[in-house]
Amino acid sequence: MAETIQGPTDAQAPPSPARPLGELKLHPFKSTVFGNKRMLRVWLPPGYGDRLSRKRLYPVLYLNDGQNLFDPATAFGGVEWQVDETAQRLIQERRIEPLIIVGIDNAQENRIREYVPYRSQDLPVRAVVGKKYPEFLFNEVIPYIHKRYRVASGRENTGLGGSSLGGLIALYTAIMRPKHFGRLLVESPSLFIGDRKILRDSARVKNWPERIFLGVGTRELGDDAVKNQKVLDDVRALAEILRKAGLSGDRLEVDIDEGATHSEWAWARRFPDALAFLFGK
Repeated sequence: MAETIQGPTDAQAPPSPARPLGELKLHPFKSTVFGNKRMLRVWLPPGYGDRLSRKRLYPVLYLNDGQNLFDPATAFGGVEWQVDETAQRLIQERRIEPLIIVGIDNAQENRIREYVPYRSQDLPVRAVVGKKYPEFLFNEVIPYIHKRYRVASGRENTGLGGSSLGGLIALYTAIMRPKHFGRLLVESPSLFIGDRKILRDSARVKNWPERIFLGVGTRELGDDAVKNQKVLDDVRALAEILRKAGLSGDRLEVDIDEGATHSEWAWARRFPDALAFLFGK
């Protein structure tokens, strides 16, 4: 298990460009599982539409909270993850192979309900439906993407990720469907939900993705040192569970980001290392 410590202040957050870079396809999407609509944002790598690439199949990374990934106009607080810039740069530097990245928008007012799989006294809502998220992903989103794009099959070509509650539901989905993902990105996950039930569930898992990137800041909750320590303790507890399950340094990277808060800028800053680790050559 590799653990790194790094991090800037908020003032050092990378600037967001004026518009998405590269080819970004927007698909209005209706979910039968959840009974609502959202947008799927599909980023295609350079050369995807070239004649010489028309038979090529591409790995795919699904990311939650799609609004925050590509465009400051839709991102929370106007700060995006810069997923398109990062992916294009790493591809051009030959650090990763070209891949497709799918941003799955959250359901806005229903975000908490859909991203939480356990009942919890720590939330403003009681009727959570996160246990349906794997069904939503596997029965609706993934078939939709495979039908329209040249996606390579197999867990080694399939990744999932998210941050905060989006990281929690990504982790839960990987637990529920352990044979389907080879890459998992878990950023600042809300592990406290349901009295840390996700940690107990994780401890029973034997078959984890081939590579997992786990990121967290040391100031997730601002200046509250006690609460920040609890967040770090939870993430380190998850890392220890993964280590005991057999994930060595080449399969697990834990990034303890000194000074980083619970924010889009922090997740944007760590995304280059995460993408390179998960899909690197």
